[in-house]
Amino acid sequence: MDAQGTVAAGFEPVKDAFVRNFGQRGERGAAVAVYRHGHKVVDLWAGTRDVDGTEPWAVDTAQVVRSATKGVAAAVPLLLHQRGQIDLDAPVATYWPEFKANGKERVLVRHLLSHRAGVPALDRPLTPAEVIDGVSGPRAVAAQEPAWEPGTDHGYHAQTYSWLIGELVKRVTGRTVGRWIAEEIARPLGLDFWVGLPADEAHRVGRVGPVEAPPPGGGTLRLRPKRSVSEAYADPASLTRRAFGAIDPLADENDPAYRAAELPASGGISTARALARCYAAMIGEVDGHRLFAPATLTLARTEESAGPDRVLVVGTRFGLGFMLHGSGAPLLAPGSFGHPGRGGSLGFADPESGIAFGYVTNGLQKGVTADPRAQALVAAVRSAA
Repeated sequence: MDAQGTVAAGFEPVKDAFVRNFGQRGERGAAVAVYRHGHKVVDLWAGTRDVDGTEPWAVDTAQVVRSATKGVAAAVPLLLHQRGQIDLDAPVATYWPEFKANGKERVLVRHLLSHRAGVPALDRPLTPAEVIDGVSGPRAVAAQEPAWEPGTDHGYHAQTYSWLIGELVKRVTGRTVGRWIAEEIARPLGLDFWVGLPADEAHRVGRVGPVEAPPPGGGTLRLRPKRSVSEAYADPASLTRRAFGAIDPLADENDPAYRAAELPASGGISTARALARCYAAMIGEVDGHRLFAPATLTLARTEESAGPDRVLVVGTRFGLGFMLHGSGAPLLAPGSFGHPGRGGSLGFADPESGIAFGYVTNGLQKGVTADPRAQALVAAVRSAA
């Protein structure tokens, strides 16, 4: 595999790991980027732009990054808080009165970001058409009765995060979350990142699809999920299945209408370069731009939720909108924060080392938080940093 791009001196192990992912870990098309102290030190891409095609991945190829979108989306309410427009300790109903229905009057804004709101699933899943209409999702989560007393426990809001965060931002700012990201984050930083893909950028986005990881052997490591996790995903009545099944049937992620929808839980489209650059701006200055003030950065990575996750079943850790480093979602170091996307993609930052990381792929493998291809790249970054 001939990887294109650049690697700064000392970060050659990242290129080696990236190339090995194609030979040993079933990679089809992917890109990885790393910033250190605001400067790009890794920018690599290889393979095909479509998971099922032959056209080469180009310098500007972007992909659906699924839940890696959540990390960038989480920056929006935190920046609104930084600007004095949102009180993290205010009830969500302060900004969105309809949300207080069915026992949710005490849900705080910080509960939405830390997956403690108690509404990871819907009594009636939404159809793909309802998902993209802009009104059915917010209406459904506003009416939903919590699965547990809000604020007392946590469980990953895999799909409903879209409507919780999206509607909050719209009520506070009058702008959709995709427009806010475009105008306040992507444009100033020059990011190829969209929540709601413009039609004139569609030609740059590759097709994603499922791929099987190679069998054990040949230097690869394939982890078998614990029985409790497997059973949770297999049981149609479990909160796990219901949370991930809040859209039923699952939408076609290659459908232009889906890509144009503004779904901050799972519909973001990005280059690896954009993910890494965005996280770099969260922890420091990038070409004169910085997103988070020191106090906001502290909020982003201060633990809000930890322990057994009611949806993912395994232990997870969350700050305000970001997953934190831990056994369930390994990042670079204990102080790292970010978000993986189910199937592979990953973005995060580590303030102590100054590292910001972005990885995108079109080959979606099984797994939610610790894709072996991403982890191989993170290990290589760790050895170089």
